[in-house]
Amino acid sequence: MKTELCLTDTNAASDSRGRTWGLEGSLFWWLVGGVGVGIAVFFVLLVLLKFSLALSFGLAVAPVGLCLAYIFGLRQGKPPGYDRDIFEHCLSGGGFSPDTEHLPEHPFHEHQ
Repeated sequence: MKTELCLTDTNAASDSRGRTWGLEGSLFWWLVGGVGVGIAVFFVLLVLLKFSLALSFGLAVAPVGLCLAYIFGLRQGKPPGYDRDIFEHCLSGGGFSPDTEHLPEHPFHEHQ
């Protein structure tokens, strides 16, 4: 009877890029960047341009909101490259597949 133990390396732990505050991979840095830009916009509007407190805060929330929309709408829980595919589709239209609506009819196709 053979009693040797066969070990196989599965690399199960190498698939995860980690999580910070529930955000996958490096999405945490997008949020930090959005908050940083929001703070900078707030102080520029409030101190340098003398806008009101409410208007400065309202405009400063926009970069944070855009970053959150990007994170949760296009990256969190989506496959890699999903955000790039959406942007490419919006900018240039369809992909590599032929436009089946405007293809000529096959010459050997019989009409019934």
